[in-house]
Amino acid sequence: MTLNPAIDYVIGLPHLELGAVNRLASAVKLPGGKGINVSRILQALDIPTTAWGFNGGATGEYLTNSLHQLGLHTDFAPAAGDTRINVKLKAESETELNAAGPTITDDNVAAFKAKFDALQPGDVVVMAGSIPQGLGDSFYRDLIPLIHQHGADFVIDTTGQALLDTLPEHPLVVKPNHHELAALFDDAEYTDLDEVVERGRRLLEMGAQHVLVSMAGAGALMITKDHAWHGTVPKGEVKNSVGAGDSMLAGFTGTFAQTHEALTSFKTAIACGSATAFSTDLADKEKIDAVLATVSIEAL
Repeated sequence: MTLNPAIDYVIGLPHLELGAVNRLASAVKLPGGKGINVSRILQALDIPTTAWGFNGGATGEYLTNSLHQLGLHTDFAPAAGDTRINVKLKAESETELNAAGPTITDDNVAAFKAKFDALQPGDVVVMAGSIPQGLGDSFYRDLIPLIHQHGADFVIDTTGQALLDTLPEHPLVVKPNHHELAALFDDAEYTDLDEVVERGRRLLEMGAQHVLVSMAGAGALMITKDHAWHGTVPKGEVKNSVGAGDSMLAGFTGTFAQTHEALTSFKTAIACGSATAFSTDLADKEKIDAVLATVSIEAL
């Protein structure tokens, strides 16, 4: 689910001169949004997915066509305005210009919620990314009863109080990084893995089914009621931080939906996140498989 998708217009030039005409060295248009990133990784894993969200106007048509060219299945609800375009400018430094996106009307919301009738037991709804104008901050949380009504699970990629508010509804997995985890409990930075595991278990007690904690170069943790594992991959050249977290979430969610094996899902999550970090765009299957062979897991 990407409620506020975008076309990411990624442009590059050696030097940006403000107030002058600049000629681009490179330009590419990519379908953007955290839920769309999840769908693209699931497709690389040969796991069926449908991209949901709001989409409108000529830019929305372009976005849908781009996803279809990638082989993705979509079922967007209409938006009253045009899908946004975000500009990612890469020169001496990286600058992002993100648009707000269209306002969503009550009729748009009704059309979107009607799609939940297609959910079945075993389905997983991944809610990720920003909420468009016109929808309340509680919009994600308010969708959870519609998901449970059809026997499906949900995953929500958010932080802070918005994450804590969903825990009593038992999300399939939550994925804070170690900084976000510390902020949830007003802690200072963690100095050892035991502290991270203890806080992760508190999230389980509050209702999460599985807890993943990403720790950048230090790997990742998975915490369940009875076990905790630390996973790493050999050091590689980090080329891309955008989408690595989405890739990790996709790897766990998709694999668990098919296998119901937490450890297998954790290994795939690490492989997907790392493979994207080692790629210039989201990882493809070949890269994921290569990194998966190098994943090391240690029980804590």
